[in-house]
Amino acid sequence: MLDVRRLRILQHLAAYGTVAATADALHLTAPAVSQHLAALQKEAGTPVVEKHGRTLRLTAAGELLVAHTEVILAELAAAESGLAAMKGGRRGTVRISAFASAARTLVPPLFERLTGTGTGTDPAPDNGTGAARDLSLRLSVQEPDEALDELHKRSTDLALVHSYTVLPRSVPAAWEQTVLMEEPVLLALHPDRAGLEGLAAGQPADLSRLAHLPWLTPGPETSCYEMIHRACGAAGFVPDIRASSSDFSVLTALAAADAGAVLVPRMALPDHIAPLSLHPLVRPVSRTVFTVSRAGTGKHPDLRAVLDLLHETATALDDRTAGRPDRPR
Repeated sequence: MLDVRRLRILQHLAAYGTVAATADALHLTAPAVSQHLAALQKEAGTPVVEKHGRTLRLTAAGELLVAHTEVILAELAAAESGLAAMKGGRRGTVRISAFASAARTLVPPLFERLTGTGTGTDPAPDNGTGAARDLSLRLSVQEPDEALDELHKRSTDLALVHSYTVLPRSVPAAWEQTVLMEEPVLLALHPDRAGLEGLAAGQPADLSRLAHLPWLTPGPETSCYEMIHRACGAAGFVPDIRASSSDFSVLTALAAADAGAVLVPRMALPDHIAPLSLHPLVRPVSRTVFTVSRAGTGKHPDLRAVLDLLHETATALDDRTAGRPDRPR
């Protein structure tokens, strides 16, 4: 009979890539991991890993076992979530990986709601969802791809990610997803520059008529960089990039200084910036913000409480900004 603990080690090896990283993630020694893998091969009756240079890689049998292991671990997680719900929840720690603008706008209210500090509000009540005083959060700021990788490695419990209409994001079908909000991508220009381009306040902008402008973009390591290139490409040009920063507050400050144009998701706009003229696009580009958790974990009371609070926060933010694409001016 196959040992679930050894299957879990094999799944971690598939995620982390090396015996050393797998051992570190599972708080085991490398020899112990190797021994478990050798025992699993005996149980399976066929090699599940093979040497590839100085590393190990999965065989076809190993890949088959990992695929089934994902289902087994999801069922175990669902069982644990159900038991926790029956007992009223563990009220422990939920680890969140979120992209920067979500970490700035959506996550802080979670801390406020769970602690009751900062806004004068009471902590979220324990209403059966597990939202109580002793539920704590751990946050890491990650690009969506890195956040999903952390989720795959089981280093985080919840990934807060995004996708664009021009740049869809692939997520394993078995994972649990919840859409929080959809927001427009806006063109930001200095007001005088907008006037020179014939754009009235809030008027939709045709990117094909702005190919001559200098452009400001996030760094090439971000999906927002790819989004801007695809949007400009669809308009028939390659942007002439004059400045690059993965901090949208830097990009909008440069746009306010008439250094160039930038496409920015509405939620990434800083709260306090110099005057800008903001415009939706004639060919709209939007960003979907959503959460992803591993299969079977979404009903755990701790995670369910965080998901519910995130949904409330996103709905309130969407209500405040809906219909106001030219928010800062």
